[in-house]
Amino acid sequence: MPYRMRTAALASAAALAGSAVLMAAPVARAEVVDVNYQCKTPIGDKSAVSPIDIKGVEDGDGYKITMSWQKGVSSSPVELGKGAMTPSATIALGGADDGTLTVTGPANAAALPANTPIKINDLSGTYTPKKSGEVTFTAGVLTIKALGTTTTCTPTIDPGPSLTLDVKAASGGGGTGSAQGGGSGPDTGAGLPQTGPEDSAIALGTLGGTVLLAGAAGTLWLTRRHQSARTRH
Repeated sequence: MPYRMRTAALASAAALAGSAVLMAAPVARAEVVDVNYQCKTPIGDKSAVSPIDIKGVEDGDGYKITMSWQKGVSSSPVELGKGAMTPSATIALGGADDGTLTVTGPANAAALPANTPIKINDLSGTYTPKKSGEVTFTAGVLTIKALGTTTTCTPTIDPGPSLTLDVKAASGGGGTGSAQGGGSGPDTGAGLPQTGPEDSAIALGTLGGTVLLAGAAGTLWLTRRHQSARTRH
C-alpha cells in the first residue's frame, strides 16, 4: 500500500477511535427546571416559581454540586440588612444512589428591600458517591433564616431532576461482589493455590512423576533381587 494511502487509513482509524472514546465518556445532563415552591413564612403562606439550575464538577473523590436560583422566592415585610439572611437547601438523590445532599451558601452581601422577592445566592456542597451509576439531583426544600425566624419553601410537585451524573464510587461501590473473600483457616489470602487448568496440569505432572519414580525403584529392586539369587546359586 502506498505511503499516502497508509497515512490516510491510519488517520481514519484514529478518528473513529476518538469518536468511540467520546461516545463512551461519562454521561452528564443538566437542564433548568421550574420549581413551584410553597413557602411557610412567619407572616403566612406564600408561593413562588423559580427556575433552578444544578451543576456538578468533579472534585477529588466526589463532586462539587452548585444550586442556582434564577428568580427570587418569598419576601420579607421589613428590610433585611447585610448578612441578615442565611439560606440552605436540600437536593434529593435518585437513580443509583439515594438520600439527600445539603447545600449551603453565604449570607446576603447587600441589604434586601422589604416586600421584594428574596434572591438566593448560589448554594453548594460536596457529593461523595456511595454507589456507582447514574445519579439524579432534584431540587428539595429551601430554608431561609432571617432575623431569628425560619421560612421553609417546599416544592408542591416533583419538579424532576435538574442534573444527571454518571458517577463512580471511590470504594468501587455498585459492583456485584467483594474483592476479598473469607475463609475458615488462618491463611485464606494469596497463599492459596489456584484451581484452574494450569494447576490441574501441574498436579497431574507431579503424580505422573511420582508413579514413574516408583516404577523405576521397583525395577531396580527386582534387578538386584535376581542378581543376589544368581550369586547364591
